[in-house]
Order: sequence, then C-alpha cells, then structure tokens
Amino acid sequence: MKQYRPHILVAIVLAIVLLSGWHSGLRNVLADLRFARQSHQASGDIVVIAIDAPSIEKIGVWPWPRRLHAELLQRLESAGVNDVVLDVDFSTPSDPASDQAFVEALRAAAGSVVLPSFKQPGASGATHFNRPLKQFRDQAWSAIVNVAVEPDGLVRRYPFGERLDDEFLPSMGAVLSGQFEAKHPPFLIDFSIRSVSIPKVSFIDVLRGDEATLGRLKGKKVIVGGTALELGDRFSVPNGGIVSGPVLQALAAESIIQNRALRWTSGTVTAIGLCILGLVMMLSWRRLSAGARVILLIAIALAVEACAVILQTFFPLILDTSLFDIAIALYITAIALDEIDIRELLGRVAESRFQRIAMSLGDGLVCTDSNYLITVWNPGAAAIFGYLPEEMIGRPFDAISVGEVSAPSSFSIRDAARLAAGTVIEFDGRRRNGEVFPVEASFSGWQGTEGYQYGAILRDISVRKREAEKIRFLAEHDSLTGLDNRNTLDAKLAAMISGAGTGATEVALLVIGLDGFQQINDMLGHANGDLVLRAVAERLKEQIGRDGVVARLSGDEFAIAISGADMTGTIAQAAERIRASFNAPVMAGARPHRVKVSIGAAVFPEGGRNADELLSNSHLAFCRAKSTRRGGHVLFESAIRQEVESRLTLEAELALAVERGEFELFYQPQVHLADGHLIGAEALIRWRHPVHGLVSPGEFMPVVNISSISERIANWVLETACRQARAWELAGHPLRVGINLSPSQLHSGDLAQSIADILEATGLTPSLLELEVTEDILLVDEQRVLDTFLRIQQLGVRIVFDDFGTGYASLSYLKKFPLDGLKIDRSFVLELLADPDDAAIVSSTVGLSRQLGLSVIAEGIENRATADLLVSMGCEEGQGYFFGRPMPVAALVSQFLVTRGAAKELEAGQAA
Repeated sequence: MKQYRPHILVAIVLAIVLLSGWHSGLRNVLADLRFARQSHQASGDIVVIAIDAPSIEKIGVWPWPRRLHAELLQRLESAGVNDVVLDVDFSTPSDPASDQAFVEALRAAAGSVVLPSFKQPGASGATHFNRPLKQFRDQAWSAIVNVAVEPDGLVRRYPFGERLDDEFLPSMGAVLSGQFEAKHPPFLIDFSIRSVSIPKVSFIDVLRGDEATLGRLKGKKVIVGGTALELGDRFSVPNGGIVSGPVLQALAAESIIQNRALRWTSGTVTAIGLCILGLVMMLSWRRLSAGARVILLIAIALAVEACAVILQTFFPLILDTSLFDIAIALYITAIALDEIDIRELLGRVAESRFQRIAMSLGDGLVCTDSNYLITVWNPGAAAIFGYLPEEMIGRPFDAISVGEVSAPSSFSIRDAARLAAGTVIEFDGRRRNGEVFPVEASFSGWQGTEGYQYGAILRDISVRKREAEKIRFLAEHDSLTGLDNRNTLDAKLAAMISGAGTGATEVALLVIGLDGFQQINDMLGHANGDLVLRAVAERLKEQIGRDGVVARLSGDEFAIAISGADMTGTIAQAAERIRASFNAPVMAGARPHRVKVSIGAAVFPEGGRNADELLSNSHLAFCRAKSTRRGGHVLFESAIRQEVESRLTLEAELALAVERGEFELFYQPQVHLADGHLIGAEALIRWRHPVHGLVSPGEFMPVVNISSISERIANWVLETACRQARAWELAGHPLRVGINLSPSQLHSGDLAQSIADILEATGLTPSLLELEVTEDILLVDEQRVLDTFLRIQQLGVRIVFDDFGTGYASLSYLKKFPLDGLKIDRSFVLELLADPDDAAIVSSTVGLSRQLGLSVIAEGIENRATADLLVSMGCEEGQGYFFGRPMPVAALVSQFLVTRGAAKELEAGQAA
C-alpha cells in the first residue's frame, strides 16, 4: 500500500484541483506563453481607423457630431473600401440634421456598413439592449460587440454571435470575416497574431482626405472605433497586453480569417495522458533513482509541452496540459519530500518569486518593516521618485510624502496601516528634485517571518490628472476664445437666477453679435477671423470684469450674464457701455479692426423666468437689433415675441394655404395710353383666407419671400398666369401677361429651363410673357443673373425693370443687364401734374428709354389728365386705378374683352 501512496496523493490533489477549477488559471497561463513564443502577422485585409487623441484634439469636441461619421463614410466610399464596421454607439438621437446626414451616408453606402449592438447592465441588475436607432438600422447591418471578460480580468474568448431580443446577431469580428452561424460556440482568439501588425490609420487623416491614407484603404475592410486613452474603450489581453476595442475586434476577425479560431482539446485527451503518466510513474517508482525520476518527469513535461506548441502552431487547437503539468509537479514534490527541506525550499521560492515580481513591476513597489522603515524599493519606485534603492532602504516611508491631496492634515503610512487591504488613496509625493506630484497608492499588510510588514503599490497620476483637467476644460469652455461655452453659461445663469429668487435682485442676459463679421472671414480668411473673435472676447471680459459671466454661444455671437447686485446703472446703460467700448479698434495680431456690435438684452424676471427663456428672449431682442438697429441695442419686450409668434403662425397658415389651393391670381389691366386699348395685364397674387376673406399681398408676401414655400408659390404664379394667357391667346386676344419674379426663383434651380418647360407645357407664345424684376433680384449674383437673363431672352420672353427710379443704381442696371423695358414707379406718377420735379424725372426716363430701345409703362395712373400728360411725354403704355384695379379673370374679361355671354370661354385658362 505504501508504494501506491504517492500516486493516490497525486490523484486526490488532481481531483481537488479539477473540482475547484484551479487548473484553469494555469491552463490560461500556458496558452498565453505559447502565444508569446509564436508570432503571426495580420493578413492586412482589415484596417483600424482610429479615433485617437490627435483626431479628438483636432476636432475639439467629444462626442462628435454624426455629420463627421457621415463625411467619413463618404470618404471611405470614394476610397473603394469593401466593408465598414463602426464601433461607435448610435443608440441615442443627436442633432436632427447630423442624424439625417448620417442616414443619407448609410443609404449611399448601400448595405456595406455595420453598426454595433450591445448589452449593458442596468442599475437594478437588469440587462438593457442598446441597438442603433431604427432609422440607422434600416440602412445598415447590426453586429454584437460584447466580449466576455474572464475572472482574471483578461479577454480570451470571442463569440460568433448571440441572441438579442429573440434575434440572432453575429459578432463584429464574425461579420468582418464573413463566417457566422448561430450554432457555432465561442472560440479562443489567437493572440499570437501581433496586434501591432494590424494596419491603423487616424480618423482625422481619412476625414481630411489624405491621399496616402485613402490609398491604404482601397479594397480593405475597416473598423472605426476609439483608441484614445481618454475614451476608455480598452481591454486587457494575455501577456500583459492592453488593446483598444477596435483592435480586439480586428484580432478576432483575423483569427477566423486565418483559420486560427482556437479551441481546447477535449477532457478525454487529458484523461488519457494522465493515465499514461500514472502508469509510467508506477512502473518506474522503485526501479529508478530519485534524480532519474525527476529527469524523466521533466523530459515528459518538455515533450508534452513541445507537442502542445506544435499542435497550437499548425492546428486551431490548444492542448490543455495544465492538469498534466500539475501532476508532474506533484510527482516531483513527492520525490523531493524525502530529499529536500520543503519549508526552506518554499520560502526561497516565494522570496525569489516576490523579488522577480517586485523588480519587474512598472509601478512603484515599496515595502516597510513594522517600524515603517523601507525594506524594498523597486525600479518602478526609483523611476517615479528619482531615488536609487541604496538611498531609500532604511529610511522612513513618510520621507516621500507631502500630504494627502483631499485632506489638509499631513499624510502618514500609519494612517494607511489602519485602512482595509487594497484601499486606494491619493497623496502628494515629492521627487528627489523637490517636485510635488499626485500619487495613487494601494496599501496592504501581512505577517512576515520578522514581524508585521507593510507594502504599497504607487503610481504617478500627474499625466492622468492633467488630461482629466484638459478634458473638463474643453467640456466647459470654448476652445477658441477660452470663454465659457453654452452649457457652462446655462449652469451659471441658472445659479444666478436661483440666487436672485423672488427678491428684487435682477439678472440680465445680453446677447452680443458682430456686424459684418462674415466680410472679415471672406476678405482676410478664417485665421484672421479667429484672431478678431479672441480680441472681442478679451474686450468683453475687460468690460465685465469678474462680476459677470462672458460666454461664446456660436460663431460671432457672445453672451454676458450679470446679476443686479453687480450691475452699474441700468441694463440699457450697460449695453451702451459695451457698445461704446468697440468704438476703439480691436487688435487682431498686428492689424487693427473696426468692429461694431448689435446687442439684445433680457432681464429676469420680466424677460424670462428661467435660463432657457432668458436666453431665448435676449436672442429675439438681438435679432431685432440686427434687423432694425444695427450697431445699437434692443431690450426685450413681450411685443417682440408676439410678433415672432404671429409670423410663425402666418407661415404655418401659408403652408396650409398652398396645400389647400387658397391662392388665386388677380390681373391689373395694362393699356395703350393713346386709345385705352388693352394690351396686357399684370398678374398679382391674392389669398382667399377661409376666415378672413381676401387678403392683400402686402400682408403675407413679406413672410412668403423669406419662407421655404416662396419658390413653390412663385412657380405656381408663373404656371397659372401662363395658362391664362394661353387661354386668351387661343380666344383671339393675345394679351401680354406680366409676372413679378421672386428672388427665390434665382436662388435655386434653373429658372430659364423652368420657364422653357412651362412655355412648352402651356403652348404660350413666349413674347406674351413678361418678367418683372426689381433691384434686389439684380443684387443676388450679377454674373449668374446676367447669364440667366440672356437664356430667358433667347426663349423670346420679355424682361422689364420694375419700380424704376426707386433704387440706388437703377441707371447702371440699364447698361449691365439685357432688359426689354422698364416700369416707372407709381411714386413719380401720382404727383406728376403737381410736382415739376416728378415731371422732369418721368420725361427724362421716357426719353432715355427711347434712346436705349426700351419700352416704357407708367404705373399709378389715377386720372385722364395724368394719362394725357404721359402721352405728350412719349410714354405709350400705362396702368393704374384709372383703367382698372387688380381684378379676377371674369371681371377683366367682361370689362375689356367681350360681353358677359362670351366670358366663360375666356375664363377656361384659369381652371386649367
């Protein structure tokens, strides 16, 4: 029985190890060591586009607007990338415009984009499923990005996919490799594939279209994700490695692509090996000496490990040798029990192991005896504090500390000795050169052979502190000017309002904008524009001092919040003082700039009961100052908001009016002055409101001209008037129809082509269409307008200058633009009989038009005497209330063309 005792002991210990699962750690370590000895290169087919620190610093904000991801997809599409995987959270909405831009980019990618889905533990212990927004899922594939972290904190296994809401979703790496099925179990990632061999490019290089970078991406699959340290998307992997989430996904995909999706050998193989080992040892136990048995066991261990290396190298299998090695170690231990003082050996092994660990740690390791005198000072501690081991051994631990960061009292290791083991604290340390810096420390204590001892793991966190402070600053301040940003302003403004409470103290908010700042950017460039903004920020801070809050809202808009207790004089006086401070030029570099500002102000509580209302109302006052008192200030009044709300209501009603067809055209007759013969009519829009009846264009056209429906209404007027003119033409009354051209028709689309299409659709003779243009249209883009007018005239359509004489450069336009005629403004015609100056202007205009070969029509004729005087001056055409007010088609037909009995046929064009 005694001869079988070692084998029974080994079997019992193995059973305990197997049941407790202790061998799994050794199994992982052995596999990791094989990974370290082997080396595979990545295929290069998968490239990581890194959201790295330079990209975040270059863009200046985080999270990024999704329009940047949309632009990235466009760049990748143009670069010829095969598949794009985004390891970025898209489960919550952001700015609607950015979200829509991202949707359009996904749609353009045509199903080549994969978006992440993941499980996330909730506060109550439930698991939440985060998936991309539906508008994004409809245009892209989804993949799981979750990976399992093992008890030792490392990631080794990787799934082919998992079920999410009763739907199987493949993992991101499986999607990249193109191999995924629900029945496949998780596999072990092959960490012998070196993460540094995976190609990486910077997000910002791709976004700005760097040709060399885009060339590296052609025909590749890419993963876009965060690699910057501050983003926290990092995982610990075997052999002390730390990789970012995108790189981990790329390693998993490379494992599948290279047929390196590793799996453990079965327990049957391990059991057979253990049985063979036990049989060999039983046969040799009494036949060989102790030394020979040890050599035999070592040889067997080496042979088994060699087989494991070969198997792992050439096949996607990992031989589990942990129990086998444990059994060999147990046999060696059993052999050594009679030959070696096991206690002394264990002590030496433990000490040696401790020394190796201590000397290899990157962090500082400091140990003390029971009197808190340093006994161990590893290289990490020497690198952190600058002291060599021989300078610190025997000195008290407190010699390297200054005082705890979070407490005014002096820090001492005696305080740490009373803390629970593993407690992490921060204190100020002092380097050899006297520099004080923050240290993070974890203390522990244990009973040693020479009394109670203490140890501390120390880490220099000065860089982390600086980076955290930088990120916090960027989150709270404007990166260009250093002023508070919008979020910080909201918080401070809310605090001011809360402090004011219901008392008599007021809180004023001023919104300040630069007048003509766009010209500085256009003429001198954005770099000079940035210098001006910085100078303006400094000027505002000088005016406010420390008593107020100065923030940059966006672009060239700033805001100042002042409490009543700190306000000198009234808010109007404060606004005037700020405005007057810009009478002196601001210095942008070496160049002085004259800058004027417009200011809108609102005061709590009358101007808003909270921060949002105060900012909204002060911005409304600012917009009023921009439009009516440029270079001045406007204090918010309730009438300003009422006016804006009325305009918004009118815009909504106008949009409904378009849908319901509530608009109609009236026509004002244009006659030959000599005989009163009808030669044409000017088409004028009217709104037949279901409640208010007929609405004059003066009440709604100013709103139409600045709204999104302007072009739609203008095109409806053009088409409707052309159809009516064609109906008159077919009835034998070729009347010229005049239409006022809208600025929106020149801003977008091809006006000349639109007119050609309408003429073709209606069949109207082009010469019967007359477009009336005003000076504000000619100011849009002279070259573009000139090209458009030339194409319109080639169609045979007439172009006349409306409201002639009321602009600033009317005569110059007669020379620049191809016009067929002009209309003398009614302001000169109304007092033509009584005002000799008006008569002289009209007579000169008529004479000038004849010399230039232009037709002339006078507006605003209200009596026969005025018409006769115009005839005597040589003016042949006119319109006005004397001949007829704007009227419906039926009235015009019955009054000027035919009797009432024949009017219906001529009205057919309007219905068409």
